[in-house]
Amino acid sequence: MARSDQLLHVMAAAVRAGGGIQSTAELAVMMGVPCDSSFRKFLADQVKAGRLRRLVRGYYESVLTPPDPFLAIYQLVRKLRRGFLTYISLESQLSDTAEISQIIMGRVTLMTRGRAGCFETPYGVLELTHTKNPIARIMPNLYFDPAIKMYRANREQAIEDLKACRRNLHMLAR
Repeated sequence: MARSDQLLHVMAAAVRAGGGIQSTAELAVMMGVPCDSSFRKFLADQVKAGRLRRLVRGYYESVLTPPDPFLAIYQLVRKLRRGFLTYISLESQLSDTAEISQIIMGRVTLMTRGRAGCFETPYGVLELTHTKNPIARIMPNLYFDPAIKMYRANREQAIEDLKACRRNLHMLAR
């Protein structure tokens, strides 16, 4: 089997198993090859050939078997901040719960115990803001959303996060 066919095969198997977004290291393990510069070059060539789509640096999806487009952005953020508490908050959560009248389109705002960052993806922008609050203080104010397999902030936590980040409070309904 050609190396490119093997790549598409392991990507399709990953989608069937519930994951459609893979990191460079995960793809190397799934193909049984070392994750070295030649493998990264191979992945870049697959992107140029149109077999893979690069979402952000080091994360890919198959163009033949892409993940569910609604869930892909959440799947990506779980991989980007694996091992750190990350939850939907700020404007995204307040818009979702109708606490603000604006509908946030093409952007997901999240709080994380990991590193802050902003990632432009084909599915929208991921805006991760670091919080120094201890997990014990945050967890009582979160709930798990099984549809996206991520935590969300309750109203009070989202507003507290908005204030802590010194973001615009004028959009909040009085």
